[in-house]
Amino acid sequence: MPKMPPPAADALRRDPLPLLGRTALVTGASRRGGIGYAVARRLAAYGASVCVHHHVPHDAEQPWGADPGGPEAVAAGVREALADPGARVVHAAADLSGPHAPARLVTTAAEALGGRLDILVANHALSGSDGALDAVDARMLDAHWAVDTRSVILLIQAYARLRAELPGRPPGGRIMTMTSGQDIAGGMPQEIAYGVAKGALASATRSLATSLAGLAVTVNCVNPGPVDTDHTDGADYDAIAARFPTGRWGMPDDPARLIAWLATDDAQWVTGQVIDSEGGFRRG
Repeated sequence: MPKMPPPAADALRRDPLPLLGRTALVTGASRRGGIGYAVARRLAAYGASVCVHHHVPHDAEQPWGADPGGPEAVAAGVREALADPGARVVHAAADLSGPHAPARLVTTAAEALGGRLDILVANHALSGSDGALDAVDARMLDAHWAVDTRSVILLIQAYARLRAELPGRPPGGRIMTMTSGQDIAGGMPQEIAYGVAKGALASATRSLATSLAGLAVTVNCVNPGPVDTDHTDGADYDAIAARFPTGRWGMPDDPARLIAWLATDDAQWVTGQVIDSEGGFRRG
């Protein structure tokens, strides 16, 4: 095979809209204070059309509560970031704990965005319903497996089947999953069910990347570290902030910048990686 020549000078210049004409599904984007929302806005600002997924009952049960403006306010905030006048933002509800819900969501998103799906960001997760080793039970383990792991694999399966139906090998196939640093330092001993389920995603990253390589799709997993999504305050908040060299928590747009970059052609040679993006957070 002949050696590829270096890129022309024009090709080295940054494209202001690197995702122009592409489509994306971002799961777990139900609150304007969350990572999913920040990711969706970044993708829209880069030129993509975006479907934002939400499951409001989950947030309503959490201490932080559901977004007061509801899904349409979330979608409106993403729509505000659109860079392409021809792009669109839609939202779709789904309880991804059901075995058939992931495939239905992929179909819904693709149909709403013109029949194809280029980018999948599996950001959703189950919060709570967990415990330490002496408290965790089968119900907790099953609940986290269904939402945090099984649904992600089924989303990827449905995405891959959709991509396989497209003629040729269209560029821009990207999948990003989310983990939580459970493999670093002391792990997550107070959240065994969550840590195990998220750890399975990190472990599967290379296998998934190999499985989808033939479709010209990259697969990467991002650990965002502690991010301020309005779930901690007071002394606990200050104690975590002190562990960052900058003295502040990660903000939702911190991992969003990395995820948006992974969605671009600049990241086409990065796949099968678990990437820590946590601002030098010190666990020791």
